[in-house]
Amino acid sequence: MTFVFYVLIGLVAGGISAALGVGGGIVYVPALVLFFSLDQHLAQGTSLAVIVPTAVIGTLIHARAGRVVWRYAVPLGVAGLVGGVIGGWIALALDEDLLRRCFAAMLLLTAYRMARIARHASVD
Repeated sequence: MTFVFYVLIGLVAGGISAALGVGGGIVYVPALVLFFSLDQHLAQGTSLAVIVPTAVIGTLIHARAGRVVWRYAVPLGVAGLVGGVIGGWIALALDEDLLRRCFAAMLLLTAYRMARIARHASVD
């Protein structure tokens, strides 16, 4: 049953990630912490590993549809690699509770900004 639950979480996260252009970590990390009792560091590390194939597939699908601007994607990707190394070091240095709070704050900030943008777009 656990395997089936992992697959269902993967399907939900992959679908949300590809359809909305958000990282699957918004689904993976909370699910791994809440349903599988992983600590925050393990959940975030696992989420990052899982996102690699999701990102590759999503990129291929969007690229085939002509929806990737490569002159932006390449420098953003390279900078993202550097930021990922730095962010990984920072995350590992943080206490688990502080890391969980930082993750929650980022989710709330992201949700607020997306809702604000959507609200303004519907008014225009």
